[in-house]
Amino acid sequence: MPPVFEPRVSLEQRLREATGFLQDALFDYDQFRIRPDAQAALQRDAAVLLEVFDGFPDFVVTVEGHCDERGSAEYNLALGDLRAQRAREFLQQLGVPAARLRAISYGKDRPHCTEPVEACWQENRRAHLSTAR
Repeated sequence: MPPVFEPRVSLEQRLREATGFLQDALFDYDQFRIRPDAQAALQRDAAVLLEVFDGFPDFVVTVEGHCDERGSAEYNLALGDLRAQRAREFLQQLGVPAARLRAISYGKDRPHCTEPVEACWQENRRAHLSTAR
């Protein structure tokens, strides 16, 4: 169930609250297929976004595609783009308006975790929703 926001709360506060509820969609190594746990995360994200968008008609979210450190910069930019686009399409299928979603790839340039181990690499293979303006 999506969170319920107080109507008198400022835009900044509502966006901070929403950001706290958004979850990354994780991907398998060298893949851009949305696996079941990523589907569940994106379904929760869509519910949050639809509620926030309802109160803020001009607000746009960026779907960021990220990769782990393995592979070339060019390859990971392309793979990150596929991940971002796939997550964006999935959110659209859940009713999030296409005009409210931008997609960008950061490839391996913005890792969440920097240890060279599988658990860390898994955290970096993600689609992340950014609400920064």
